[in-house]
Amino acid sequence: MAAGILFLVSCGGAEKQDSPDLAAKKTELQRLKKNQEKLASDIQKLEAQIGLQDSSYAIKPKLVAITAVAPENFLHYIDLQGKITTKNIFYVTPRGQGGQVKGVYVKEGDHVKQGQLLMKLDDAVILQNKEQLETQLAYFKDIYNRQKNLWDQKIGTEVQLVTAKNNVDNVERQIAVVEEQWKTSNIYSSVTGIVETVNIHVGEFFTGAPQATISVVDQANMKASVEVPENYLPSVKKGTIVVVDVPDANKSFKSSISLVSQLINSNSRSFTAEAPVPTDATLKPNQLALVRIQDYSAPNALVIPITTLQTDESGKYVFVMAQENGKPVAKKRTVQAGSVYGEKIEIKSGLKTGDQLITEGYQGLYDGQSIATS
Repeated sequence: MAAGILFLVSCGGAEKQDSPDLAAKKTELQRLKKNQEKLASDIQKLEAQIGLQDSSYAIKPKLVAITAVAPENFLHYIDLQGKITTKNIFYVTPRGQGGQVKGVYVKEGDHVKQGQLLMKLDDAVILQNKEQLETQLAYFKDIYNRQKNLWDQKIGTEVQLVTAKNNVDNVERQIAVVEEQWKTSNIYSSVTGIVETVNIHVGEFFTGAPQATISVVDQANMKASVEVPENYLPSVKKGTIVVVDVPDANKSFKSSISLVSQLINSNSRSFTAEAPVPTDATLKPNQLALVRIQDYSAPNALVIPITTLQTDESGKYVFVMAQENGKPVAKKRTVQAGSVYGEKIEIKSGLKTGDQLITEGYQGLYDGQSIATS
């Protein structure tokens, strides 16, 4: 009796031709196996017939478990490993030439808002210049007011009045420039997000170089990025449904492909696909993500555990429970299998809704064998 799943492995290269002696042995083996199956079947039938008249020959039913076949939505995914990424990583830079750090007001992991003060640079020289200019401005304003009072009394010349006014205007413009310079000593966040790195400390000179700065990740635009083997190119398109699992964060998101690169990497023979993920404080750039790309769906499909599917020389089959003479027996059903995902396989034909599939105890069963479920 042939039972179980036979796995055929194809090897590269030309097929080896059997010698006449070996071919004859294989043919004889097949003949003997068929005879064995027929003898086993004949013996079982005779035992069953005799058992009806002599209880000592009665065949004890084999204990099995059954599950009713019911339609369900069958989905197939391409399972790949990717990562969480974002293009919106902002490196804090000074508006001016930089300067010595006087204070750092954030640490890694802090949530910051757009416009929040992150760092303070030394502003002593700028404030000193501003103080001097403000003193000078007060002096020129006093001169201008005196000159204007004299001009109102028809005393002095217009040139003196205009000169005094120009002196005031010039110093006010200088103060405006200094105030703008002073603003550059305050370093603000340009986005709302999470502080990723702080590589600058009080006393160091800050110029905004990547190795000595503050970086902020804008978590509003996080996405999962994955390298997809090129043989899946026909199945992966913009809009394709994906499921993104982030094990370290214990999170799972349903999304869809938003970008498929047009370039195939010549070394890895893969292309990049991206899918957006929701804003979540637990997600970090470069975090491991398991990306499942849905490449097939079959609504109302008949799906069974793949372990119940068996193969012999006639094809693939399963066992179901049926009634014969009012007693439960195992019946062999030839089936046409479809797609496989995980531990389930889609059955295209051979089964129908309501069939009692034998899911345990199917090993070694034969067609028509007496069975019991308890």
